[in-house]
Amino acid sequence: MSSQEIPEETLPSEQGAAHGAVAHADDPFADPGLPAHKPRIQDIDERAAKRSERAVAFLFLLSMLATVAFIASYVAFPVDKGLYIWPIGHVSILHFSLGMTLGIALFCIGAGAVHWARTLMSDVETADDRHPIEAAPEVRAKVLEDFAAGAAESGFARRKLLRTTMFGALALVPLSGVVLLRDLGPLPEKKLRTTMWKKGLQLINMNTNEPLRPEDVVVGSLTFAMPEGLHEDSEDFQKQIAKAALMIVRIQPDEIKDKRELEWSHQGIVAYSKICTHVGCPISLYEQQTHHVLCPCHQSTFDLSDGARVIFGPAGHALPQLRIGVNAEGNLEALGDFDEPVGPAFWERG
Repeated sequence: MSSQEIPEETLPSEQGAAHGAVAHADDPFADPGLPAHKPRIQDIDERAAKRSERAVAFLFLLSMLATVAFIASYVAFPVDKGLYIWPIGHVSILHFSLGMTLGIALFCIGAGAVHWARTLMSDVETADDRHPIEAAPEVRAKVLEDFAAGAAESGFARRKLLRTTMFGALALVPLSGVVLLRDLGPLPEKKLRTTMWKKGLQLINMNTNEPLRPEDVVVGSLTFAMPEGLHEDSEDFQKQIAKAALMIVRIQPDEIKDKRELEWSHQGIVAYSKICTHVGCPISLYEQQTHHVLCPCHQSTFDLSDGARVIFGPAGHALPQLRIGVNAEGNLEALGDFDEPVGPAFWERG
């Protein structure tokens, strides 16, 4: 039912609406009025107001400390470092610390603002008549007057400690987002230039987890190997194998066209990076008659009998070769690391 359908005599009078009085006992839309205002302890005791002020300032200071801790955590903790927290279980210490510190920083700003509003700002409820949508000059003047009155009642001007700590908390929180810009690209380090391979590390068969011997590799076969000491349950296994995975093939020495490839092999056994130089896919398709290997992602094709040069596809350069030999136990071993970075070209490559 609209107000036009209600008999005029049942509508509250202007005087009743203004003062909260009920015009008629059976009026369902009567204004119940406002309860009498009860002052808070902070309104009558300045010491209580000071305690509330200190509590709000403490929350803002805690927010600033949490923001600083967020930035410190981002710099200090590695992304692959784990932490056991009961009852959550194993989590990344970096992700946990970032979530906790940023959550505390934002919560303390909100809690401080709420506590400020509930204990120090004016809580007197006021009623105002409805007015047309367009703002008349006197209305604009009243709005500005009300704003000035609210600012004065909030204590924003005279409570310098609250104002300073709030500005500090609000100024520091955006730094969390600025620090995250670091993830737009890797820092200029050398971690992409090297792998786990070094002189003396044995080649471990990834299927049997046993050291590879020359007699284990027959002509026409394709074997995958990883460095000695790397295990699948290692915390950094995925990071290391993504750079160190090897393809082992045996080619008749007289079929090897590249002189350096022959020198770096052992009795025709050659070891090349398994990581495609296009976008880093693992290579796993080998054609034993032509000695070509094919990347299944974008069909880049490499000739393992000719220095693993690119003969087809979008890959930009040949697969890196690992120089190998045989140790005293008769097992295949690395004689150093790759002579160039494995995988796709990157901007530090030079």
